Amino acid sequence: MKYYIGLFVLFLAVQVSAASQWYVSPDGKSTNPGTHDKPWDIVTALDGTQKIAAGDTIYLLEGTYKRRPNELFEIRLVGTAEKPIHIRPLPGKRVRIDGGLSVQSPSAHVWIHDLEIFVSEPAPEKPVSPGSSPKDLNKPWGGVHMHGGKNCKYINLIIHDCCQGISCWKGEINPEIYGCIIYNNGWIGTDRGHGHCIYTQNEEGVKTISNCIMSCRYDGSYTMHAYGSENAYVDNFLVEENICYNKGPFLIGGGRPSKNIRVFKNFLYGIDMRIGYNAPYNENCEIRDNTIVNGVLNIDRYKKVLKEDNLVIRIEQKRPAGKTALLPNRFDRNRAHLVVYNWDKAKNVKVRAKPFLKDGDSYRLMDPQDFFGNSIFDGKYNGDVIQIPMKTEFAVFVVFRNN
Repeated sequence: MKYYIGLFVLFLAVQVSAASQWYVSPDGKSTNPGTHDKPWDIVTALDGTQKIAAGDTIYLLEGTYKRRPNELFEIRLVGTAEKPIHIRPLPGKRVRIDGGLSVQSPSAHVWIHDLEIFVSEPAPEKPVSPGSSPKDLNKPWGGVHMHGGKNCKYINLIIHDCCQGISCWKGEINPEIYGCIIYNNGWIGTDRGHGHCIYTQNEEGVKTISNCIMSCRYDGSYTMHAYGSENAYVDNFLVEENICYNKGPFLIGGGRPSKNIRVFKNFLYGIDMRIGYNAPYNENCEIRDNTIVNGVLNIDRYKKVLKEDNLVIRIEQKRPAGKTALLPNRFDRNRAHLVVYNWDKAKNVKVRAKPFLKDGDSYRLMDPQDFFGNSIFDGKYNGDVIQIPMKTEFAVFVVFRNN
């Protein structure tokens, strides 16, 4: 028996070690072998042309990846639950996608990490024609568009200055959008602002949106826009531990009855949360532990509602004592998101950071909208609290533990 167990363990070790590492660069070539010295181009590395196997990792070398006029790089890769395919920057390097990504079938079990996605062409200075697809916009769409992946994860992406941040449609089954920072997207039309942080619909499986930081540039845009007409499905959502602020209402609902909506422990500031839209009825929702300040919570026409422990404070209402929440990152043990409601108007707010920080750890605070810039504050954890410098009633930070 021990002999067979030993053979099985050896077989597993061989299987794990069989995973390959491939390399891509902005000036790589499809005819290269995909090594660090002779990397591939990004197009053929992602679209299934190259022989990428389950469990492999594609490392993007530092630089900016740009293509016009087709600014979206298509992904058609297939991993497994036990051996997902990873797409990520080379450790410690900054990778910028000037355009975006389009995830197509038969993609499955692909994990995309830590990419910066933006569009370098500026938004129009003047309002363009009304509607969601104006012909005079003259700016590449950009962003991340999920059309046909199954069980894919989108982890710690930074998406800004696109026409829309993330589009996650019915054909994308069981995705997880986690830890993403989405801001400054959209454009202004003569009717209103357009372009959302996340625009999504769903029928099959569960769409999970968690631990993201979202903020809109224009009135009329939405942070969370899980929405559709009476012909579209808005079912089976788990939305938790997101921070939404500045502009952009939070909406889950449409013209067709929704079901299985779970919204837990989200933090909103200056933003309304609306669960349900204009469908004649909806089935069931669970809305718990959300904090909504300078906004309202509306739950419309649900047959079954579990609503508990939500803190809702309108603009004119008196504030309680200050509140903070430190949200460690599940995929990066050195990163957390921090939200501070500084109702006491303190110049320094104390935040308990255990177990994320340990005694003697040094840390730094970053502005999520200046992620690669200078730190706002650097400190050392003394085992009690960290001190957060504050100038306003509300603030959001990314906290890094220095290695």
